[in-house]
Amino acid sequence: MLERLFKLQENGTTVRIELLAGLTTFLTMAYIVFVNPSILGDAGMPKDAVFVATCVAAAIGALIMGLYANYPIGMAPGMGLNAYFAYVVVLGMHIPWQAALGAVFISGCLFILVSVFRLREAIVNGIPPSLRIGITVGIGLFLALISLKSAGIVVANPATLVGIGDLHQAPPLLAAFGFLLIVTLDRLAVRGAILLGILAVTALGFVFGGQQFHGIVSLPPSIAPTLFQLDIPGALSIGILNVVLVFFLVELFDATGTLMGVAQRAGLLVGGKMDRLNKALLADSTAIVAGSLLGTSSTTAYIESAAGMQAGGRTGLTAVAIAVLFLACLFFAPLAGAVPAYATAPALLFVACLMLRDVGDIAWGDSTESIPAVLCALIMPFTYSIAQGVAFGFVAYALLKLLTGQARAVKPIVWVIAAVFVFKFAYLGAG
Repeated sequence: MLERLFKLQENGTTVRIELLAGLTTFLTMAYIVFVNPSILGDAGMPKDAVFVATCVAAAIGALIMGLYANYPIGMAPGMGLNAYFAYVVVLGMHIPWQAALGAVFISGCLFILVSVFRLREAIVNGIPPSLRIGITVGIGLFLALISLKSAGIVVANPATLVGIGDLHQAPPLLAAFGFLLIVTLDRLAVRGAILLGILAVTALGFVFGGQQFHGIVSLPPSIAPTLFQLDIPGALSIGILNVVLVFFLVELFDATGTLMGVAQRAGLLVGGKMDRLNKALLADSTAIVAGSLLGTSSTTAYIESAAGMQAGGRTGLTAVAIAVLFLACLFFAPLAGAVPAYATAPALLFVACLMLRDVGDIAWGDSTESIPAVLCALIMPFTYSIAQGVAFGFVAYALLKLLTGQARAVKPIVWVIAAVFVFKFAYLGAG
């Protein structure tokens, strides 16, 4: 049944490899079940209910991605999207969180419509090869920054924006050890090198990192305070239309950028395109709607999925395993919390290093191709946003082609996307 459903042999994988890859990706994503309630809690949402909504939304998204699109990509409420929801929309614009959830719901419905009519597929397939590489490299740099921050190696500095952390502390030292261990095991062709590295650092954390064991099983809290609490009429009011559009644009390019980046890294692109792309896009569109109904901000594909792909994941069985683990997390929250951020950081940094290999495929001899790709890659980590990097890349690409007399070589969809981003920056701001 599994062979017929996921085509394991055709993709050169096995049930064991897929399950191992699912566990690997889950461990790199598990932080969201604790971080998301904290962020949305700042917006006044009940943290316990958001915890349940986060786990269930992640499970639904991953199940759809695995069973419908057959891709090894995990999904969960997006980092950055939740911060925009809480700190910009709710706290900054003083919009009730119920109306903000309504805006997420509407943006998800718009996603489904453009996915059904294959507009999103046309957008993604219209991305020039140079920008596609720039997106992949940018996601790698973004992953590197996230991992170094999680390890405590890179910290905020008011004078220089970022600086070096305290390398005398256990977290950065254990993370550095884990990174070297993963690279060594991978070089020696040890199966599951990434997972072994995560588990080794977690075990050492109990000895040297001050990790506390808080038990194994706990009953999940009630989801009632956020379930179906979205306010769609409030979201349709004139003051919220701007928010709906921003949600739509950010979700569009966060999701598509992530899908293209991790697919290229895993070798899942055929002729520069994703097979079954529209199914993958429908999966994340549906997950956004489901998440808003449950009570969480926009759900999206996760760049951490690259860790599971590096561990061998190639089919939707990996995503199904991720979904099961997120559901199990409802009852094993204390155990899931035993894996610290500095234990998953080495895995993310290792994957980031691998994703940077694609920089050599950029057409460096043509500055109208290479410069937009580099801008796309650099803006992502420096703005902490995949969508912003994509925006700068597209606008720079269109303008440079226009100024150098190569406008006819640019696909129509690139002009449309660049114009939308220019409009957004000019009238809606860069948020």
